[in-house]
Amino acid sequence: MTDTNTPSPSRRSLLGWGGAGLALGAAAAGGAVAMARAGEEPAPRAGTAIAFHGPHQAGIATPVQDRLHFAAFDVTTDDRAAFVQLLKDWTEAARRMTAGHPVGEGAHGGLPEAPPDDTGEALGLHASRLTLTIGFGPSLFDRFDLADRRPKALVDLPRFAGDNLDRSRSGGDLCVQACADDPQVAVHAIRNLARIGFGKVVIRWSQLGFGKTSSTTPEGQTPRNLFGFKDGTRNIAGTETDRLREHVWVGEKDGPAWMTGGSYLVARRIRMHIETWDRTSLQEQEDVFGRDKGEGAPAGRAKERDEPFLKAMKPDAHVRLAHPDANHGATILRRGYSFTDGTDGLGRLDAGLFFLAYQRDVRKGFIPIQRNLATDALNEYIQHVGSALFAVPPGVRDRDDWWGRALFSEEA
Repeated sequence: MTDTNTPSPSRRSLLGWGGAGLALGAAAAGGAVAMARAGEEPAPRAGTAIAFHGPHQAGIATPVQDRLHFAAFDVTTDDRAAFVQLLKDWTEAARRMTAGHPVGEGAHGGLPEAPPDDTGEALGLHASRLTLTIGFGPSLFDRFDLADRRPKALVDLPRFAGDNLDRSRSGGDLCVQACADDPQVAVHAIRNLARIGFGKVVIRWSQLGFGKTSSTTPEGQTPRNLFGFKDGTRNIAGTETDRLREHVWVGEKDGPAWMTGGSYLVARRIRMHIETWDRTSLQEQEDVFGRDKGEGAPAGRAKERDEPFLKAMKPDAHVRLAHPDANHGATILRRGYSFTDGTDGLGRLDAGLFFLAYQRDVRKGFIPIQRNLATDALNEYIQHVGSALFAVPPGVRDRDDWWGRALFSEEA
């Protein structure tokens, strides 16, 4: 990320960025991001930075970027004040990184005796549409006297048919989703947040992703998953404010008040049996999905975006079972990514879909849809191996606000 002019060493603390005294963040202006502090470098080029402040967190309805680094954290401190300070520190770091600037006073030029505020691997890189989205897991509410503030919608996910969940890749007290068009920018963001959180939080598990498998900009080309099929044709668009209000954003009457304007995130690591799929006939592949592989048209239709005729599909076709009409209107916003993590030791690719879905209420979104997919023909070729659920609070509204402020305020 673009470097800054280094302030005098007297402004640095040997305690590093994790202490108090954080700098002012960025403010969105005219489609670019301008820095509030005098003497900063010019703002990144227009279009490379996504505004951090707003009523909803960026990274949900935002146009989906090309790369992902997702991390779930466990809290290691029992000190509520220290954890709140961490959330404030993280918020300030996120403001700067999403604006295309280094964390704190940068990666060089400070006191030689102190670790730099920024790790430096993103120096010279642009913001790359970086978004950072935080969420709070059910287990966080067992800490810090938060039990009475746990949302009713933040349920413990039930066990679904075919689940083979790895506990080391599931759960977490909180999460951060970093999306960017440059993988190094996304990794840099998670790395710096983990460094700032040293002694207070530790990464429980993480996932790198590439090749977005869903889009919030339906006017563009629909992405394909690792099975080669277009998926998410009917995904909610970031411009569909009515559908977002109905299916994604938590409303004032949904409760609790601190979640108004937020959403609920389901993260599932889905292993794809690539080798088995690649030996399957084209006809069977198309029957499994209920779509034509080339055009992406629903069975019996000619074009991708033609209205599906569900009865033209096999009863266990994926599209038929996942469609809102088969789930009493249940609708989710998806932001999934493909992944490949080497091999499984038997010469098979450890590859698949890192499924990310946002919704207003998981009890009316992911849970009924996933239950209906129990007979999905696609289950022969996939297995859910990781799972987590997070309450994603509303956006940071201004420079005085911070992630989770309403949750931790005494008036909440």
